[in-house]
Amino acid sequence: MHYGYFNGTVAPTDQLAIGVTDLSLLRGYGLFDYFLTYNGRPFQWDWYWERFQNSASRMHLPLPLCKEETYAVVMNLIERNGGADVAVRFVMTGGYSADSISIEQPNLLILTEAIHPVPPVQYEQGIKVILDEYVREMAEVKSTDYKRVILMAEAIRAAGASDLLYQKGGEISELSRSNFFLVKGEKIVTPNRHILHGITRRTVIGIAQADFRVEERPVLLSELYDAEEAFTTSSTKKILPITQIGDLTIGDGKVGPKSKFLLERFDELIAGW
Repeated sequence: MHYGYFNGTVAPTDQLAIGVTDLSLLRGYGLFDYFLTYNGRPFQWDWYWERFQNSASRMHLPLPLCKEETYAVVMNLIERNGGADVAVRFVMTGGYSADSISIEQPNLLILTEAIHPVPPVQYEQGIKVILDEYVREMAEVKSTDYKRVILMAEAIRAAGASDLLYQKGGEISELSRSNFFLVKGEKIVTPNRHILHGITRRTVIGIAQADFRVEERPVLLSELYDAEEAFTTSSTKKILPITQIGDLTIGDGKVGPKSKFLLERFDELIAGW
């Protein structure tokens, strides 16, 4: 059984409920964040809180709890789950609104969930993604608007792919739920605009800087043709190799040594978290 928090109430997740007049339901107005715990501790807590705070500010939603109060809630929920590692999801909505448009008092949910790791075969073989000409609105905000990938789910399955890689006008931004990297020699390149600034992305940049030259800059579709490796990063994916983009095979079509090396370094970091 997993526990959650809703506006001061802590209870089993399936006992928490939000009213039908909430702006998240009526207008699709809400944001979230998501992170994992390792060894019972929230991963990169300071960075996740900073991003959650930034998303709330950009969407004009006042935070009902401060950083320290929120951390205490998270640790209480982890304890109630027996101390086992969990995924933690923050959801903040526009709240209940008398005129269905004005923000009055946001609703805050903090939920603990089971971790759903990536199948090991995907790390061994890499994944395929398909290109989609799209840029997320307010890309730096982790909003609850995921219409695009849901609408494209059938096309993803039909292509035998795992996800979308967004691009616009020949410039790559991100996958639907994760960030994107290319490897070229001793250089690692990642887009720096029209993206959500992922915490795993930030962690990987820090890890990579000891052994690679990291470039955060606009990345063009044309750069895929001479890339040695590609990978995506997120909380659940960690560092997941991409071996095919549409009809294009990346490198030799196999998981490359540099992606493997960075994943090993990442696993070392979380093992000692």
